[in-house]
Amino acid sequence: MSYMEQSLGQLARRIPGATALFNSYQLDFCCAGNRSLRTATEGLGIDLPALVQGLETLEARAAAAQALDWSQTSDTELVEHLLTRYHAVHREQLPELIRLARRVEHVHGEREDCPHGLADHLDAMAQELESHMRKEEVVLFPMIKRGQAEMASMPISAMRAEHDDHGVELRRLAALTHDITTPRDACTTWRALYMGLRSFRDDLMQHIHTENNILFERFAPAQVL
Repeated sequence: MSYMEQSLGQLARRIPGATALFNSYQLDFCCAGNRSLRTATEGLGIDLPALVQGLETLEARAAAAQALDWSQTSDTELVEHLLTRYHAVHREQLPELIRLARRVEHVHGEREDCPHGLADHLDAMAQELESHMRKEEVVLFPMIKRGQAEMASMPISAMRAEHDDHGVELRRLAALTHDITTPRDACTTWRALYMGLRSFRDDLMQHIHTENNILFERFAPAQVL
C-alpha cells in the first residue's frame, strides 16, 4: 500500500520520526489520524513529493541501521557513522518526544496509567545527552580521527562512565512507562509517543554498544570483570 493510501495514524505509529515530519506540515495525525495521507493533504498546497520523500528517508534510515559490520570499518568511517546515525538522530528524536510527552500528560493527566513526569525526564535526558555528545564531538572524536590513540584513554573512560549514567536514565524511562507498554485504549499521540520512545531507547542502546564495544575497544579495552 502506498504512503498516500495509509492513514496518518498508521504512518505515525509505523515510521520513527513521522510525527515530527507531519507536525512540520501541520498535519493532525492525532485527532484526524484516521484520514489517509491523500485525504489529509487535499487542497493544502503541500509539496507531496517532498513529504513522501521525507517518509521514505525516515523508513530507509531505520531499515539501514544495521546494514554494515562497523567493526570492520576504519576509525574515521566509524566516527562519521556515529555522528550521522546517532548524534544527529538523537537531536531530532528528543524534542519531538518531549513535545508528544507533554501533550499526553496534559490531555490524559487524570489517568492512573499516564506517564507523569516523563516529559521532564526526557528534557533532562536531552540536556545530559547533548553535553555528552558535544564532548565527543569537540574532544574525543577529533583526537581519534587525528590518530592520537595514546591520548584517548582518559576521555574514553569519562565517556564510558557517562554511558553508565544513560543506562540509569533508560531504566527510569522504563519505570515511568511500564516498560514502554502502550495502553490498549491509548490515543494516536500516545501510541506515537511510545513507538518513538522504543525507537529512541533502541537507538541509544545501539549507540552506546557501538562506542563502548567497537570504537573504544580499539584504543582502551575495557577490563573484563
